[in-house]
Amino acid sequence: MPKMKTRRAAAKRFSVKKSGKVKFKHAYLRHCLEHKQKGTKAELRKGGYMSKGDAEHAKAMLPYG
Repeated sequence: MPKMKTRRAAAKRFSVKKSGKVKFKHAYLRHCLEHKQKGTKAELRKGGYMSKGDAEHAKAMLPYG
């Protein structure tokens, strides 16, 4: 039985924590930052955790995570 392959794009974007939750970084913080409000940028800097349904899809792409 060959090894399962990890989806590299998912591995660069998500990380599975010990609790089983999947952590991600918020989008919309790469450019045009002078037009975004300070509070918006502060919220986007924080990481987030996926909902249960989305986390199942991400874990399927990260078999060894």
